[in-house]
Amino acid sequence: MTTRSGELEARITEAMVKFEREYMGRGPTEARTYLIDDMVLVRLKGIITRAENHLASADPTGRGRELVKQSRVELIEKAKPMLRDMIERETRLPMISMHTDISVKSSERIVIFTLKGSLTPKS
Repeated sequence: MTTRSGELEARITEAMVKFEREYMGRGPTEARTYLIDDMVLVRLKGIITRAENHLASADPTGRGRELVKQSRVELIEKAKPMLRDMIERETRLPMISMHTDISVKSSERIVIFTLKGSLTPKS
């Protein structure tokens, strides 16, 4: 990985942590960004609040986990324009799509942004 790639990963990680803190109300305990050709993969750990954890674990049917997951998915969908602006500003490439999933059990979110153009040099 080049220094430029490392710097870009660090800036995206910082922006995603700031987003989680300011928009979602809690920052992750750990975050990492990976650049893979025309994709940006962000892994955020420790994002579930104590209250969400109680809700998720209190219902043996799994309904609590699904409620937490649904609300988090809805919130991130509403924030998609902000995330698009951030990714396009940092990468200087148009975003094609954003894919995300969250595990309430492991308190982890994965976000993948696909871009119109590669971020990594061809060998």
